[in-house]
Parts: sequence; structure tokens; C-alpha cells
Amino acid sequence: MGFYSEKIKVGIISVATLQLLFLPKILKMANKQAFFDHINEGYTTKGDAIILGAAMLEGETLTNAFVKVPLKTLNRHGLIAGATGTGKTKTLQVLAENLSDKGIPVLLMDIKGDLSGIAQPSAGHPKIDERHAQIGLPFEAKRFPVEILTLSEQNGVRLRATVSEFGPVLISRILDLSEAQAGVMSILFKYCDDNKLPLLDLKDLKKILQYASEEGKDEIEKDYGRISPATSGSILRKIVELEQQGGDLFFGEKSFDTDDLLRIDENGRGYINIVRLTDIQDRPKLFSTFMLCLLAEIYATFPEQGDSGRPELVIFIDEAHLIFSEASGALLNQIESIVKLIRSKGVGLYFVTQNPTDVPEAVLSQLGLKVQHALRAFTAKDRKAIKLTAENYPLSDFYKTDEVLTSLGIGEALVSALNEKGIPTPLAATLMRAPMSRMDVLQDDELKDLLDGSKLIKKYNEEIDRESAYELLNKKIEIANQQEAKEKAEREKQASRQSSSSNTSRRSSRRTTSTFEKVITSPTVIRSVLGILTKMLK
Repeated sequence: MGFYSEKIKVGIISVATLQLLFLPKILKMANKQAFFDHINEGYTTKGDAIILGAAMLEGETLTNAFVKVPLKTLNRHGLIAGATGTGKTKTLQVLAENLSDKGIPVLLMDIKGDLSGIAQPSAGHPKIDERHAQIGLPFEAKRFPVEILTLSEQNGVRLRATVSEFGPVLISRILDLSEAQAGVMSILFKYCDDNKLPLLDLKDLKKILQYASEEGKDEIEKDYGRISPATSGSILRKIVELEQQGGDLFFGEKSFDTDDLLRIDENGRGYINIVRLTDIQDRPKLFSTFMLCLLAEIYATFPEQGDSGRPELVIFIDEAHLIFSEASGALLNQIESIVKLIRSKGVGLYFVTQNPTDVPEAVLSQLGLKVQHALRAFTAKDRKAIKLTAENYPLSDFYKTDEVLTSLGIGEALVSALNEKGIPTPLAATLMRAPMSRMDVLQDDELKDLLDGSKLIKKYNEEIDRESAYELLNKKIEIANQQEAKEKAEREKQASRQSSSSNTSRRSSRRTTSTFEKVITSPTVIRSVLGILTKMLK
């Protein structure tokens, strides 16, 4: 009995020991299953959605734990952030491709010049296949319909807008004018409207400023009030500054019709419109001017959509700090207002930048989707920024967010979206899927073929310089100068006639006096007078 008792004790100890040995693994498996269920429940959608990748826990990818973004919430705006080289551009590319596949047009700001490859399929790679096997999603290489647009003299569809389309308020905010200067700008626009003087480009705006200070000063002062030459000069200097950043290339005709951003190809896929901005990185004023004009035009022309089942257009703004860092207070307020209102038009805005702190808090608070790639903590300031970034994400029982932010690898990101009810989805460290198109630029011959096939280039690349304020004011000044010269000549002629008549009268008077004097003083007359006087005295 004692022998068996000892054996049972040994068996009991062995089971307890085994439980202790396997408990961490059992708990880990239970935790993994709980996390898998947590993700699947949080990212389940009734409508159509885009799969970004699969969730990760403790560095391990959970196959088929798909992290998805409902199409319905893509007009709620978003942020793609992360340090250089962590995969932001590839995430942008993945979103753009999938939107196009769903028949939703896209507009991309290509600052670095590395997005044109979307027009060609991916060459594939064993590492891509391995990544997609981990995610549980088959990989398919595809090309997408692409239109190349440009603000400058680069090849592509020229984007332009007229000064009149901007209006005095927007122009004043872009130029960062004071209240008094903005008032002058409104007067000038009103004068041009009343006198049918089209304001098409910056030379028109400069001409009306010069006219208001010189030839047309009295006319404008009589009907609209006095304009100080100092104020006109100050505004003129700010226009010249905008010109130096390439604003003269953007303002003019033919104006770009924003409806051309909404094109669908013959296969039902949305066009991906890529704005090439590689040559204006050092001209932030032009970039922010273009973006504000575009957003204002879209807001003014697109019909109200409300919260429809899918967006009409999605815009990705790469290197978004270029807009915000150089923007004036008035310009920032305008951008913030448009961000808040434009989603009702079915338009989603996605800001791509290195650090979320690059985006003003008022804008950041409006963003539904956040895709945060790795951040690097090299300094105390960096560590502080990471803590602030972590606080912008939902709390999680599975992650220490600030630690995860610094441990993410290339092509991995923390994701938080909105579900179809507008509630934040669970925070998920995600192994992002690879782009289906080429992750590189087009070759010169490929770019040429793409541009040659563009219908929009034929529509917009003809330069038009029709008669506008510049020419009409010059004519007005010329006519005024001719009239003034004619009147001056008439006055001089009249003065000359009067002078000639006076001289003739004086000469005639002098001739009459001279004859009389000659007669009176002649010896014969004197002798006769003396003879008469002598007789009278006798």
C-alpha cells in the first residue's frame, strides 16, 4: 500500500509539474485565441471593405485575422504616419489600388516621384508571397488606370485655375493679407466685376493694383473709396513672392474641371490621378495654394452625399507637413473648415507625414483611420512625441502602445479605423499587404506611352491667353492717354491761336499809331497849324 501511495504522490507531483511547465503556453494560446476573436469581431463588416493586412500579437502574425476598413467610413478622413523608410508610401499605394478596384477614383500628391509605377503590375517576389501566406491572402499582380497631372512644366495634364475662381477671400488668405489689405482686394474684385474685367492670372491682378494706384486712382476713389499706395505696394510684393514660387504657372486658363477627377475606366475601375510635385518641394506656398484651391473647388461643385455607402473621391496628400508648416493662421483655419465639411460631399482626405504632430490637432481630431508605422526615439523630444502619439490611439488590453510604436518593422503598422457605426475598431499591430502594382517609377518610354494615350492632355495643355483685365486696362490707359494727348494738343492749338491773334492786334495797333504820328509831326501839318493860330491871334 505504501508503494502505491508513493507512486500516486509521484504521479500527482508530475501532473502539477507538467501544468506549471505548460501553463505559460496554455495561457499564451488562450490569449492568442482571445485576441484573434477580438480582432475578427472588431473588424467584421456588413458592407464592402478593404483588407489592409493581418493582425499581429507579440511579433507573430495571426493568419486570417484580417484588419479591414469599411468603404462606408473612408470619407471620414485618415492619417498615414511613420519614420522614413517604414512603408508609408506602400500603404498609400495599397489603399489607392484597392479603392480603384472598387470603382472609387483617387487623387495622389506625389512629392517624391515614386508612385507612377502604379500604372504597371508588380514583378512579384518570394518575400511578397511569403508575406501574403502569413496574412492568408493570395497575391495578385495588377496594373491600374493612371492619369499624370502637373502644376509645373513637367509632362502631364496641366492643372490651372483663374484668379476670379479663387475670389477675394481665398486670395487674401493665400497671400496672408491683413484686414485692411483684404478690404482693398475685395474693392478691386468688385471694380473688375462691375467693369467686366476678367481676372485670369497674376499679371491681371498686378495690373489692377497698379491701375488703382496710378491712372485709375481718381475713378476708383470716387465710386469705391480711397486706396492707399502703400497698401497696394504691400499687396503687390506678396503677389511677386507667390509668382517666384511658380504661382504664375498655376493661375490661368484653361481651368481644370474637378469632374475629370471622377473618371472610371472601361473595366469599372476608378482612375488614380497622380499629381507630380517633385519640382515644387521647395515651394510650399504654391503647394498649399493648389491644395486649398482644389479642396475649395471640390467643396463648391460636388453635390451633397451625406454618409453614403462609399466615397466619391479619396485624396492622399503626401508630405502633408508642407501644407501646415508654411500656412498662415488664416490659411490653417480655412483648411480646418474644409476638412470638417468636405466629407459630406463624399470626399475622404488622407494626410501622409512622418509624425502625427505635423498635423494640427483640430485636423487630427477629424481623422477616422490612423495607420501608424514605426517611430524612432533618438532624443528626449522623440520619446515625448511617441508618448503623445500613443495617446491618440484606443486603449488595448493586448499592447503597450508606446512600446509597439518603436518595435514595428518595415511594412508593419498600428491600425485603428472606424466601423460602420462610426465606433473605433480595436487597435491592431498589422502586417500590411504588399502593393499589387510596381513599387518603383515608370521608365521614360513607359511614361511617354502613358501620356500619349491621355485624353485630358489634349483637353488642358493648350495655353489660352484671352483678353482679360491686363489687356483691357492697358487699352483703357492707352485710350485715356490718347484722349489726354488730343486734348492737350487742342489746348495748345487754342493757346497758339489766342497768342497769334493778340500779337496781330498789337502789331496792327503799332502800325496805326506810327502813321498818325508821322502825319501829325510832318512839317506841312505843323506849318498849317501855326498859320491858323497866327491868323486867330490877329
